[in-house]
Amino acid sequence: MALRGLWLISHEQGARGTVLFSRHYPTVEKRARAFNGATYIPLPEDGPFLKALLFELRLTDQDKNFVERRDSCSRINKTSVYGLRAEGGDLWPVLAFQKSGLIYVSLPLVEQSLKPQPPLISISGISQAFALLSGLLAFMNSSQKNDSEMSAKVGQLPSLIMQACPLGTPLETNLNGLLENFQVASMNHTQKQPAWRTSTYKGRPQVNVSITEKVKSMQYDKRDVADMWQVYGAVTCKCDIEGAAPNVTVSLNLPANGSPLQDILVHPCMTSLDSAVLTSSSVDSMDDSAFSGPYKFPFTPPSDFFSLCYYTSQVPVPPILGFYQLKEEELQWKLTVNLKLHESVKNAFEYCEARIPFFNRGPITHLEYKVSYGQLEVSKEKSLLVWVIGQKFPKSLEISLTGTVAFGSMSQQQPGDPICSGSTAYIKLYFKIPDYTLTGCYADQHSVQVFSSGKPKINTSRELISSDYYIWNSKAPAPVVYRTLFF
Repeated sequence: MALRGLWLISHEQGARGTVLFSRHYPTVEKRARAFNGATYIPLPEDGPFLKALLFELRLTDQDKNFVERRDSCSRINKTSVYGLRAEGGDLWPVLAFQKSGLIYVSLPLVEQSLKPQPPLISISGISQAFALLSGLLAFMNSSQKNDSEMSAKVGQLPSLIMQACPLGTPLETNLNGLLENFQVASMNHTQKQPAWRTSTYKGRPQVNVSITEKVKSMQYDKRDVADMWQVYGAVTCKCDIEGAAPNVTVSLNLPANGSPLQDILVHPCMTSLDSAVLTSSSVDSMDDSAFSGPYKFPFTPPSDFFSLCYYTSQVPVPPILGFYQLKEEELQWKLTVNLKLHESVKNAFEYCEARIPFFNRGPITHLEYKVSYGQLEVSKEKSLLVWVIGQKFPKSLEISLTGTVAFGSMSQQQPGDPICSGSTAYIKLYFKIPDYTLTGCYADQHSVQVFSSGKPKINTSRELISSDYYIWNSKAPAPVVYRTLFF
C-alpha cells in the first residue's frame, strides 16, 4: 500500500491550472516497474501530467468538444478514478477530485499487471490514497480565509507529508492533528509509539464514537426516469487513552432488517481486518455479496479526532418521498408539493425544511398558498420559498403545499442558474434526525473494547443528515444522475 505520486493543483474557471505541491517517490516507482512489468507506464513530469489531467476532467476551453475516448457512453465514469493519456499508454489509476478551486490528486501503486485492468476493490492503495486526499482536503479547508493563508498552508505541506506519508507509505491522514502536535511529538521522540500517534494522553480514559450518515437523493416522479438515492456514512473517533500504543476495537452492528455496508474505506491505523468487511462493492452491479456484520475494526488510535472508516449502503427506500409540479397558468405559476415520510423512519427531527428556489426570474410579487402542515416563508431576496416543517411530521406522515406565485421583472440581483431554465425547477430538502441511521448501523458501550489499564468512559452517538436531496419538477426536463462511488 503505497503512492507513486501526490499533487495539489489550483484551478479556477477559465484558468490554466497550477501545480501548488507535488511529491514523487522514486522507490515506489521502482516497485511499480517491477510489479507492472510490460504494462508499466512511467510517471510524467508535472507539466505534461497537469495537461493530461485537465483534459480528462474537461477543465480547459478547448476540451469542451466531444472526444470519443473520453466522452463516449462506454467511458461513463462512476468513480473518481481516471486514466490519463501519457507517453506509452494510459496512466492508471489516477485518483482525483475537485473542491473550492483545488484539485486533489494521487496515483496509488498497483501491485500487479495493469492489463487487463484489475477491479478497483482489489487495489488496496485506492482506499489509502483516498483517505490521505480527504485529510489533505480537510487541512486545506480549515480556517482558510484568503490567499495568504492558503500559501502558508501549502508551505507547510512538505514537512507534513514527510510525516504523514514517508517514502510513499500513508501512515497518517489527519494533517491538522500532525500540525497541532508537532512540538509534542518532537519532545516525546524517545517513546516507541506508532507514527500516527503523535502524543501520549494523561488523564481519565474516554472513547467517543460517532456515526454520521448522509443521504443523497434525486427524485423525478417520472416513468421513464428512475429515482436515485444512496447513503454515505462516516465513523469518527476520539480515544483519550493512556499508553504509547493502546489497542481498541470498535464494532459496528446492524439490526436484522439493516442494510449491509459497502465500499468500506478504513484508516491506516487499523491493525487487522476481516476480508469479508471489504468485499461488498456498489461499483460492481454483479456483486451480490452482503456481509451484515458485525463489522469489527481493531486499531491503535491517533491522538486526535480521526475518521475510522467510510462506507456506502443501498437502502431500499429514501426517507422522504416527494412530488413537485410547477407549471405556468395565465401569467402565474401554479405549484404543488407533496411530501411523505416513510413509515420506517424515526419521526423526530432536529430540523426539517424544504427550500423552493426560483432561478432566472424576477422577484416574487404575488403569492397565495395553502399548507397542510408547518409554515411557509419568503426570503428577503424574494427568490426563495422556505417551507419550515419543524421537528415532526403529522400522524398521517404526509404533508402538502399548493399555491400560485407571480414574478416581477428580472434584475441582476436575482439568482441565475444555467440548468433551471424555463419550467425546470427543484425542491431541496434539509433535515437532520439525531440518534438514528438509515442503515440501522449503531455502536453502543458494548461495541467498544479497550485493552489498557483503567476502565474508560464510552460515549456513542449517531445521526442522519440530508445532503443534495433534490425533488425535481415532474412537468419539465431535469438532469439525470447515476449512482457513483465517491459522490
